Amino acid sequence: MNLGTETKVADEAWVATASLQRDRPDQEDFSVQEICRRAEELGFRRPGVRQHIQQHDVANRKPNPGRYRMLFESAPGRRRLFRDGDPYDPRREGGKIVPSSEHLAAEWQSLLPWYADWAHRKEQAIDPLLALQGSGREIWKDEHADEYVERLRSEWE
Repeated sequence: MNLGTETKVADEAWVATASLQRDRPDQEDFSVQEICRRAEELGFRRPGVRQHIQQHDVANRKPNPGRYRMLFESAPGRRRLFRDGDPYDPRREGGKIVPSSEHLAAEWQSLLPWYADWAHRKEQAIDPLLALQGSGREIWKDEHADEYVERLRSEWE
Protein backbone atom coordinates (compact mmCIF):
# COMPACT_ATOMS: atom_id res chain seq x y z
CA MET A 1 0.00 0.00 0.00
CA ASN A 2 1.31 3.42 -0.86
CA LEU A 3 0.77 5.85 1.99
CA GLY A 4 -0.46 8.62 -0.29
CA THR A 5 0.82 11.66 -2.07
CA GLU A 6 1.62 13.57 1.15
CA THR A 7 3.92 10.86 2.43
CA LYS A 8 7.57 11.51 1.86
CA VAL A 9 9.88 8.80 0.60
CA ALA A 10 11.91 9.34 3.78
CA ASP A 11 8.85 8.37 5.82
CA GLU A 12 8.42 5.19 3.81
CA ALA A 13 12.03 4.23 4.60
CA TRP A 14 11.36 4.95 8.30
CA VAL A 15 8.15 2.88 8.31
CA ALA A 16 9.93 -0.08 6.69
CA THR A 17 12.74 0.09 9.28
CA ALA A 18 10.39 0.66 12.21
CA SER A 19 8.20 -2.27 11.22
CA LEU A 20 11.27 -4.53 11.14
CA GLN A 21 12.46 -3.22 14.53
CA ARG A 22 9.02 -3.80 16.03
CA ASP A 23 8.63 -7.28 14.51
CA ARG A 24 12.13 -8.40 15.51
CA PRO A 25 12.80 -6.82 18.91
CA ASP A 26 15.86 -8.98 19.60
CA GLN A 27 17.63 -7.89 16.42
CA GLU A 28 19.70 -4.74 16.90
CA ASP A 29 20.00 -3.72 13.24
CA PHE A 30 19.21 -4.78 9.68
CA SER A 31 20.95 -4.90 6.35
CA VAL A 32 20.04 -2.29 3.77
CA GLN A 33 18.72 -5.17 1.65
CA GLU A 34 16.42 -6.39 4.44
CA ILE A 35 14.93 -2.92 4.85
CA CYS A 36 14.50 -2.53 1.09
CA ARG A 37 12.73 -5.91 0.95
CA ARG A 38 10.42 -4.86 3.78
CA ALA A 39 9.67 -1.58 1.97
CA GLU A 40 8.77 -3.57 -1.14
CA GLU A 41 6.56 -5.93 0.91
CA LEU A 42 4.74 -2.91 2.33
CA GLY A 43 4.12 -1.58 -1.18
CA PHE A 44 6.65 1.27 -1.05
CA ARG A 45 7.87 1.12 -4.62
CA ARG A 46 8.65 4.75 -5.36
CA PRO A 47 12.09 5.51 -6.70
CA GLY A 48 14.33 6.83 -3.97
CA VAL A 49 13.34 4.57 -1.07
CA ARG A 50 16.62 2.65 -1.37
CA GLN A 51 18.61 5.90 -1.55
CA HIS A 52 16.93 7.16 1.62
CA ILE A 53 17.80 3.91 3.40
CA GLN A 54 21.38 4.05 2.17
CA GLN A 55 22.13 7.77 2.56
CA HIS A 56 19.47 10.47 2.88
CA ASP A 57 17.88 9.32 6.17
CA VAL A 58 21.12 8.19 7.85
CA ALA A 59 22.07 10.46 10.75
CA ASN A 60 25.74 9.58 10.93
CA ARG A 61 26.46 10.07 7.24
CA LYS A 62 27.21 13.31 5.42
CA PRO A 63 23.94 15.03 4.46
CA ASN A 64 23.20 14.65 0.77
CA PRO A 65 21.16 16.83 0.42
CA GLY A 66 18.68 16.41 3.32
CA ARG A 67 19.36 16.55 7.03
CA TYR A 68 17.11 13.69 8.15
CA ARG A 69 18.15 11.72 11.24
CA MET A 70 15.69 8.88 10.90
CA LEU A 71 18.12 5.98 10.58
CA PHE A 72 21.51 5.14 12.06
CA GLU A 73 24.36 3.27 10.37
CA SER A 74 25.43 0.77 13.03
CA ALA A 75 27.98 -0.90 10.72
CA PRO A 76 28.72 -0.70 7.00
CA GLY A 77 25.55 -1.79 5.19
CA ARG A 78 23.57 -2.05 8.46
CA ARG A 79 20.83 0.27 9.72
CA ARG A 80 18.49 0.73 12.65
CA LEU A 81 16.24 3.53 13.79
CA PHE A 82 17.97 6.65 15.13
CA ARG A 83 17.52 7.49 18.81
CA ASP A 84 18.65 10.35 21.02
CA GLY A 85 22.23 9.89 22.10
CA ASP A 86 23.37 8.41 18.80
CA PRO A 87 26.25 10.31 17.21
CA TYR A 88 25.31 12.14 14.02
CA ASP A 89 26.85 14.45 11.48
CA PRO A 90 26.56 17.95 13.00
CA ARG A 91 25.27 19.30 9.69
CA ARG A 92 22.13 17.23 10.31
CA GLU A 93 21.35 19.10 13.54
CA GLY A 94 17.62 19.73 13.80
CA GLY A 95 16.82 17.19 11.08
CA LYS A 96 13.59 15.20 11.12
CA ILE A 97 13.71 12.03 13.25
CA VAL A 98 10.16 10.63 12.88
CA PRO A 99 7.37 11.12 10.35
CA SER A 100 4.54 13.52 11.12
CA SER A 101 1.44 11.62 12.20
CA GLU A 102 -0.70 13.47 9.64
CA HIS A 103 1.44 11.99 6.87
CA LEU A 104 1.12 8.38 8.01
CA ALA A 105 -1.69 6.04 6.98
CA ALA A 106 -3.87 4.80 9.83
CA GLU A 107 -2.25 1.37 9.71
CA TRP A 108 1.16 2.89 10.61
CA GLN A 109 0.05 5.31 13.33
CA SER A 110 0.85 2.72 16.01
CA LEU A 111 4.53 2.91 15.04
CA LEU A 112 4.87 6.42 16.51
CA PRO A 113 4.05 5.55 20.16
CA TRP A 114 5.88 2.24 19.75
CA TYR A 115 8.99 4.17 18.60
CA ALA A 116 8.76 6.63 21.50
CA ASP A 117 8.70 3.70 23.94
CA TRP A 118 11.43 1.77 22.08
CA ALA A 119 13.75 4.78 21.87
CA HIS A 120 13.25 5.64 25.55
CA ARG A 121 13.76 2.05 26.68
CA LYS A 122 16.98 1.78 24.69
CA GLU A 123 18.26 5.09 26.08
CA GLN A 124 17.71 3.82 29.61
CA ALA A 125 19.68 0.63 29.01
CA ILE A 126 22.32 0.17 31.69
CA ASP A 127 25.90 0.42 30.56
CA PRO A 128 27.48 -2.98 31.24
CA LEU A 129 30.51 -1.42 32.96
CA LEU A 130 28.40 0.85 35.13
CA ALA A 131 26.29 -2.15 36.08
CA LEU A 132 29.37 -3.60 37.80
CA GLN A 133 29.43 -0.73 40.31
CA GLY A 134 29.53 -2.17 43.81
CA SER A 135 29.94 -5.76 42.69
CA GLY A 136 32.50 -7.70 44.70
CA ARG A 137 32.29 -5.43 47.73
CA GLU A 138 31.60 -8.46 49.93
CA ILE A 139 35.17 -9.57 49.23
CA TRP A 140 36.63 -6.74 51.32
CA LYS A 141 33.66 -5.92 53.55
CA ASP A 142 35.73 -6.44 56.72
CA GLU A 143 38.80 -4.73 55.33
CA HIS A 144 39.52 -1.24 53.98
CA ALA A 145 39.85 -1.29 50.18
CA ASP A 146 43.43 0.05 50.27
CA GLU A 147 44.45 -2.65 52.78
CA TYR A 148 42.77 -5.28 50.63
CA VAL A 149 44.71 -4.18 47.53
CA GLU A 150 47.97 -4.03 49.52
CA ARG A 151 47.37 -7.57 50.82
CA LEU A 152 46.72 -8.86 47.29
CA ARG A 153 49.89 -7.19 46.00
CA SER A 154 51.98 -8.69 48.78
CA GLU A 155 50.84 -12.17 47.69
CA TRP A 156 52.31 -11.58 44.23
CA GLU A 157 55.86 -11.77 45.56
